[in-house]
Amino acid sequence: MSEITNFKLCDLVDKIKSKELSSKEITEAFISRSKKSTKLNSYISDNFVDAINRAKKFDSKPDLNKKIPGIPIAVKDLFCTKNLRTTAGSKILENFIPTYESTVTQNILDHGGIIIGKLNCDEFAMGSSNETSHYGNVQNPINENLVPGGSSGGSSSALAAKLTPATIGTDTGGSIRQPASFTGTVGLKPTYGSCSRYGIVAFASSLDQAGPMTHDVKDCALLLEVMSSYDIKDSTSVDFVRGNYLNDLSDNIKGKKIGIPKEYRVDGMPNEIDELWEKGIKIIKDNGGEVIDISLPNTKYALPAYYIVAPAEASSNLARYDGVKYGFRSKGENLIDMYEKTRSEGFGDEVKRRIMIGTYVLSSGYYDAYYLKAQKVRRLIKNDFDEAYKKVDAILTPSTPSSAFKIGEKLNDPVSMYLNDIFTVPINLAGLPAISLPAGHDKNGFPLGLQVIGKAFDEQNILNIAYSIEKNIGYKNNINDWWIK
Repeated sequence: MSEITNFKLCDLVDKIKSKELSSKEITEAFISRSKKSTKLNSYISDNFVDAINRAKKFDSKPDLNKKIPGIPIAVKDLFCTKNLRTTAGSKILENFIPTYESTVTQNILDHGGIIIGKLNCDEFAMGSSNETSHYGNVQNPINENLVPGGSSGGSSSALAAKLTPATIGTDTGGSIRQPASFTGTVGLKPTYGSCSRYGIVAFASSLDQAGPMTHDVKDCALLLEVMSSYDIKDSTSVDFVRGNYLNDLSDNIKGKKIGIPKEYRVDGMPNEIDELWEKGIKIIKDNGGEVIDISLPNTKYALPAYYIVAPAEASSNLARYDGVKYGFRSKGENLIDMYEKTRSEGFGDEVKRRIMIGTYVLSSGYYDAYYLKAQKVRRLIKNDFDEAYKKVDAILTPSTPSSAFKIGEKLNDPVSMYLNDIFTVPINLAGLPAISLPAGHDKNGFPLGLQVIGKAFDEQNILNIAYSIEKNIGYKNNINDWWIK
């Protein structure tokens, strides 16, 4: 059984289609491993019994034309799942059981997938370390004392520990790519509008985007095909021709022009990050790509702009959690008292912090000075990328300014925590696609990632570039099963 969990997503699809393995065998193998993983705290809710029943049903009448036939997948607990608890990592939604399915998880089901559980995440996706969850912090399977990144930390931890062959996360400012980098896995943030946001618990509506998290680029291409679709239920969904990302995957990058932004060489960045970047540049050159120095001058304003726009949208989105219609409700002497107590007791510190910041920047007298100005800066950042893409086909940068840090190390220093997203936030502000792939290790043996940023809706190109780097970089994840019961 344990050998089954060593197979990657595409391998498992092939084995089901060749009838070498059954859905029940695969599902039981991943569930068995998941049950031994309580130390990691990757799961909030499991769906094991239902998953086994679905696997048996699939095996009795297998449809091998599906993209992921009978494949078990655990997903981030930000996606609404019909009749399966969805908490967004918050006390305020601890008993919320949706009566509908998010479009992305419905796509997984429609393509033959089986949901085996809901994975831990920072509360309402607000965090960079998976330490803000009401259900406790998640452990990085790389090392007992490390964070797995955030907010999709439960997803990255479960994936790296082989509790699920693939998973999905959401990325608002780096929440797929940063945890992927911290755990030695692959994470793709698609172009804004590529994957439907319907049924995803909202954080910042103009930034949130669902994306695949996998063991390698090939699996990432397949899962993106499954996830991405046009959806009339989402007004921000874009109707464009989706690619055959897996079939068209190629490691041929001859003639590709890759930009290297000088602004991403930040002060105090560890030498090992810079060396990793140079390693990626060399691989691109050795494989026929052309490296071009570029400038993204407004990059330095990305973090402050993001931490105005995102909290502003969060304060608006989270206004719905008042204890009246659904979710946690505290007793109060009157309606206003009930509102105040419900929100005070239902939200954690980081969520309250961002609601307060957001409410402040949207308030009368400050809207023009902060929110409106941040939106103008956001446009300048998008213009920088547009200008750069007149010269280059894609951009290569590090994924994060460091490897995974220790649990508790930055919890009381929000600014230091926010700086973890320095290389990922500009892409969300510009609505562009970007992929993080594991490319090396620091002196402690902890994973480090490289990021490939593409033009809007040019996912195939960045997948191909990442595939070429992956084939030549020879990365291997160093994981021992210290966490198994």
